[in-house]
Amino acid sequence: MSPATSPALERLLRRRLLIVSGKGGTGKSSLVAALSRSAARAGVRAVAVETGPEAVLPPLLSSSPPASAFEASRTPVELDRDLYHLRIDPLETLTEYLELQLGLRRAVRAVMANAGFQRLLDVAPGWRDLITLGKLWYLSRLEDRGAARWPLLILDAPATGHGLSLLTTPDAVRGTLRSGPLRKHVDGVRELLRDTDRTRFLSVALPEELPVSEALELAERVAELGIRAEAPVCNRSAPDAPLDADRLLRALARLDGTGAPQGWLAPDALAAELSDWSRRSERERGQIERLSRGFGRPALVLPDLPQPLDGPGGTLALAGAFETALAQAEPAR
Repeated sequence: MSPATSPALERLLRRRLLIVSGKGGTGKSSLVAALSRSAARAGVRAVAVETGPEAVLPPLLSSSPPASAFEASRTPVELDRDLYHLRIDPLETLTEYLELQLGLRRAVRAVMANAGFQRLLDVAPGWRDLITLGKLWYLSRLEDRGAARWPLLILDAPATGHGLSLLTTPDAVRGTLRSGPLRKHVDGVRELLRDTDRTRFLSVALPEELPVSEALELAERVAELGIRAEAPVCNRSAPDAPLDADRLLRALARLDGTGAPQGWLAPDALAAELSDWSRRSERERGQIERLSRGFGRPALVLPDLPQPLDGPGGTLALAGAFETALAQAEPAR
């Protein structure tokens, strides 16, 4: 670890798998990128993992990502020192799994290309989620000279509903299997998810009623599955109104407006702006307190940054904000 790494961040980065989820639009992909950058800066080899049909993380992590980073791959693609990316395609991953199990590459490819088999896969429930988790389990077990090849996997999980479906799949499939290699591998996936030393769940919300409600519901279900949650992340929070906002409002109320600046600096416009700011801050504080109570731990509050979160610069800024919030919060357990 880097000497500048806080104890709380160091504890978080000791995990093998971080699962990030939340309502769509809360910035979970940006947070995955930020966590990956924080890990790399601390000297921990991190893989930012996504499962969607298109890669969105490479441009957040590199100003010139290689073309291979946007393609589905069996092996993580290097973007920077200690920083890797992987987009999991379930069909390609299933092909890889069958090749590893059967050792018959040509036969497996022929079966996978069969139209009837592909139609069967289209109606088979849960296999995409299971093979995705299986890939993470497989990567977490790989070693080089006795050390983990991929010490930290950070999963940009699907949004709340699908994210929960992903995490419940091992339990659902396990009930249909009594023995055999597949049952053994499903048990391994389930054990990885429930191992609090290796796996942690991070919920991302905005300081708004609906995202907070979804985060609380998701946390409850995740706890039922035996998966340990970290402190929730409340993203894009407005800064508190200035401490002297009330005093400014009273002073503005006493002005008659003669000689006052024009535009938004005019007393009535500035008073309205400060009032809106105060009301928004109050509403957000209420939602942050609600989120913290529901998790039983103070939420990690990240500001609404001025930098656009569409490139490495914004990712670095968000990583810094997360590291600061984590260092100021209760030590991670």
